This record gives sequence, C-alpha cells and structure tokens, in this order.
Amino acid sequence: MTITERIDAITRLDEVSANAIAPIPRSVKIELTGRCNFACAFCAREMMLRDQKDMDKDLFKRLALEMRQAGVDELGLFYLGESFMVPWLPEAIAHAKSVCGYPYVFLTTNGSLATRERVRACMDAGLDSLKFSYNFADAEQFGDVAGVKPRYFEAIKTNIRAAHEVRDAAGYTCGLYASYIEYDGIQGERMQEALEEIRPYVDEIYALPLYNQADFVSGEEDVRGWSAVAGNRGRAAALRDPLPCWAVFTEGHVTWDGKLSACCFDHDGRFHMGDLTTEPFVQAWNSETFQTLRAAHLRRDVRGTVCEGCTAYG
Repeated sequence: MTITERIDAITRLDEVSANAIAPIPRSVKIELTGRCNFACAFCAREMMLRDQKDMDKDLFKRLALEMRQAGVDELGLFYLGESFMVPWLPEAIAHAKSVCGYPYVFLTTNGSLATRERVRACMDAGLDSLKFSYNFADAEQFGDVAGVKPRYFEAIKTNIRAAHEVRDAAGYTCGLYASYIEYDGIQGERMQEALEEIRPYVDEIYALPLYNQADFVSGEEDVRGWSAVAGNRGRAAALRDPLPCWAVFTEGHVTWDGKLSACCFDHDGRFHMGDLTTEPFVQAWNSETFQTLRAAHLRRDVRGTVCEGCTAYG
C-alpha cells in the first residue's frame, strides 16, 4: 500500500466511523516532543501557545502498548514537534514494533536532523515509513519562511539522499516519501523545479494544501499572499469535505503530556478531549466531550464548540 493510499484510507469518513461514538481509530499520532528547531511562518507551533517539552519515555511506552491492545494498527511517532530532536527516537520505534507489535510505524520530519546515522538507527529499529516535509523552493525562501539559517537547506537535501543510500545499501524495507505545500502561482512552479532534485531519492511525492492551522496563522499567510484552506481536508489530490471533519472520527492525536486531542492543529490545548495520564485511551476516545463534538460535526453545525473559530465552519 502506498503512503497516499494509507492517507486516503484515514481521511475517508465512512458510515462506520461517522458516529458520535466512534470505533477505535486505525491510526494515532503521538507527540514524542512538542519542540521543533524550525519556526515556519505557516505553522502556529512557533507562537508557543502551550508548553513544548518531551514526552516521558515510560508514559510513551505505556500508551503505545495500551493503544495497540485497544486495536490501533498504525502509530505515527510525531504530532506537532520534530521527533528527531528526541535522543531515544530509535528506542521508541523498536518498542512500537517489537514490544507492541504495530504493523506500521511512521514518521514525518523536516529533515534537518535526519542524518545518515540517525536514519540508519531508525530503520534498524523497524521504521516502516519516513516522510520528509519539503516545503521550500530554495535556500533563500527556506531561511525566510522557516526562520533558520539558509545553509541548512542543503543539509536537508543531503539527508534525503543519504536516507535513500542507507536503505538501499542495507536492504531495509522502510518507505521514503516527501510532501510539499501546494503554493499558488509562480511559487508553485518553483516548487515543482525544486522537487526534481529529490525525486530520485523517494518512492512517492504528494502535495498538501496550505492549511490555516485552525485559523491560527491565516493572518501571516495572507500577508505573504498565500491562499490557505481551512480545516484539514487531507492531501491536495483527494480533498475531503471540511465538515464533518474526518480528524475527529478516524485518527487519534496525543500530545507530549498525554492529552488526547481532537484536532491535527491543537497548538493551544483547546481541543483536548481527555487526559491519558489518568484515564484509558478507549475511555477518552469516546468521552462525553468528544461525543458532543462529533455530534456537532455530524449536524454540520459547530457553533459554540472548540471548532467554531476555524473558518471552514465560520
């Protein structure tokens, strides 16, 4: 199964999943860290709206096993932070694969810290999928938008090539992928040219729309002349209806401090549906708060809920 097929399977809201009491999600993303070494203009994480720390290792191990026993099949070892900042990332992968028995463990990275040695350790631990978020046309734009030194742009490209070499040399089965933001106009054309540099080193490249991050960063995007979509409508080639939002039904999101979130862009904690440090995952997944929110989505009327501020529903 390709990465886009997996994404589409999660973002596709069917009759079974579209219920206030939802079945256990097939996929969960768990935040090993809330920290990131980038400060991208299109991401609200750099606004520091909630604490950004690393997850306790024992908490991760407990939650990973608990969620697998509940029926979760796919575990993403990231959420809003950059997981390569966590020294024990390979240990987390090994725990998910060897101890918990997840069929599919995946990871998304900005690529700057995904060095040859660190990628080899992750693949050796059993990583099934490594995706690079490749959102910049050149070093100058990278420095402007990501808020870091432009020279690191070349390091990202080097790391992508190295990941391909490591995988092929050792015969690892880890898929290598890249996603990019589907910008407007000339910027979109520039991105296509930039993607050709990495295309030989990844198995698949796909586009994502420019999200407004639950309306956190729409002002910044407007200033730069970017056209953003509200909500999370999936990937650009298979956009989903903004309401009801698939994310509250088919994929779990766990913050570094053990909160279960209803939103892919929960940068300030307003979307917390349960506390997994004090209650089981299955209980939090269908908490009264979560059920009430899902019911509002099914009515296509989220006024008065935490989702009201998103312009998808305004």
